Amino acid sequence: MSPVNSRRGDHSLQTGSHLNLCLFVVGELLLLSSAICLLCGACGCPEKCRCHSEAVDCSRQGLAEVPCGLPPQTLTLHLQDNQIHQLPAFAFRSVPRLVTLNLSNNSLSTLAPGAFHGLQHLQVLNLTQNSLHSLENRLFHPLRQLRELDLSSNNMSHLPTSLGEPWENLTVFAVQQNQLQHLDRALLESMPHVRLLFLKDNLWKCNCHLLGLKLWLEKFVYKGGRTDGVICASPDTWKGENLLTIPHELYLPCPSPPPDLVPAQAQQPGSAHGAALRPPESRPAGELDHLECELKPRRRPANLRYAAATIVITGAVCGIVCLLMLVATIYGCTYAAITAQYPGRPLAPTDEPGETGGKELLDSSPA
Repeated sequence: MSPVNSRRGDHSLQTGSHLNLCLFVVGELLLLSSAICLLCGACGCPEKCRCHSEAVDCSRQGLAEVPCGLPPQTLTLHLQDNQIHQLPAFAFRSVPRLVTLNLSNNSLSTLAPGAFHGLQHLQVLNLTQNSLHSLENRLFHPLRQLRELDLSSNNMSHLPTSLGEPWENLTVFAVQQNQLQHLDRALLESMPHVRLLFLKDNLWKCNCHLLGLKLWLEKFVYKGGRTDGVICASPDTWKGENLLTIPHELYLPCPSPPPDLVPAQAQQPGSAHGAALRPPESRPAGELDHLECELKPRRRPANLRYAAATIVITGAVCGIVCLLMLVATIYGCTYAAITAQYPGRPLAPTDEPGETGGKELLDSSPA
């Protein structure tokens, strides 16, 4: 082989090696850029949302579900004014550091038991203006740091006795503008540090079942707590009155089931009588009112009526006795006066001979 051909061969080999090296470098760069793009996409901002540092605003976007791809460093999430109908379990698993969550003015009617699972740092939860009818007992159990819970402007007719572990950090609790008639005192006692309580604009039924709430509110206000008050919607006697202004002495203890009802329940646990042992929140509202009417004893006259009747009868008896004593006194005085006027003489003749003898005595007397 000639020297010229040898040089040409070496040059072509060098050119090929350089080309392969360039292709390798380009491939690696493309791979790296793809990885960077995927990573940016995973940590980026979801479509229709606006991300600002640690806050994400997805409000007023017509969303039907919680958006995917939320940045994990998010502390504040705005989802208000959308069309979200339900929250599945682990709905916010991608934002475990969340502190404030606003879900107001959506169409929420169903909250899965584990909907808020993983939000152990959440402090503010806004669920106002939705379509919630009831709450599962342990729905808020994971929210150990919760400070403010707003459930106002929903359709809830009752709240459970407990919503999980005691909320040591809760300071604001709002349930105004719902359909509540009763509120169990045990639920409020699980919030030892609550300071603001909003209960207005409900269908509060101020009967014996609300006495526990009244006593708790009196103690709550005495300790410096603030509330907008419980305005009675029924019965007509207290309609429009503030629960705190009604003397608790006017509330009689709630009637207990008759003794003969207990054996029937034990023998027929599936019968209608067994419904009396169910807690109030598990019964329909109509059934609770019907049961109250059945178990409520016949209304007895108030003690004041007994006292008034006693006074009237006693006064009448005393008046009659006094009148008789007055007549006897007048008679006695009259008799004494007549006797004093004619001493030693009988007041009335007894027979004919006596009368004749009297005349003879008068005739024989000296003139």
